[in-house]
Amino acid sequence: MKLPFFTIGHSDRTLDDFIGMLTDADIALLADVRKMPRSRTNPQYNETTLPVALAAFDIAYEHVAALGGLRGKTRSVSDDVNGFWTNDSFHRYADYALTEAFRAGLDHLIEQGRRQRCAVMCAEAVWWRCHRRIVADYLIARGETVFHIIGPNRLEPARLTPGAVAQPDGTIVYPRAADHTGEPDPGELPHG
Repeated sequence: MKLPFFTIGHSDRTLDDFIGMLTDADIALLADVRKMPRSRTNPQYNETTLPVALAAFDIAYEHVAALGGLRGKTRSVSDDVNGFWTNDSFHRYADYALTEAFRAGLDHLIEQGRRQRCAVMCAEAVWWRCHRRIVADYLIARGETVFHIIGPNRLEPARLTPGAVAQPDGTIVYPRAADHTGEPDPGELPHG
């Protein structure tokens, strides 16, 4: 039986609350996908201190830099390939996700997640405002089950982002939608 993956954002939660949510979900590995694994306002989540706090609860820590957010513009990908994302941060990350570096990071994450229950962490508490949603899309497209940890004892099943199109080579593109239903475009949501 395959283990599910989880996503979580640390936000300004206390470390006790954060670790409580991880232990409630039986997490054994926290995969940090922040580009820079530190926080000025919440230093308890710095790479130099967080692993020590997690170890006391038998939770391993790994910074997976290849999956980090805040990516620059990719000149090798046409703007329309991921035109669904009107928010630049999401658009740039979706472009980056088409690279070998991202694929290697994702393969590593999946390998780790098959050995132990894994949570993918970034700073933003709200999953749909974070690049974790694109990482979750890739996991789902690879046949993995993903849950977002929303709060204490609150999980939400992850679903493929509307507009995501899995390709035969394992990549995902997000082409611009041809019509609008009047619903807010998830591609316009701000990146936290």
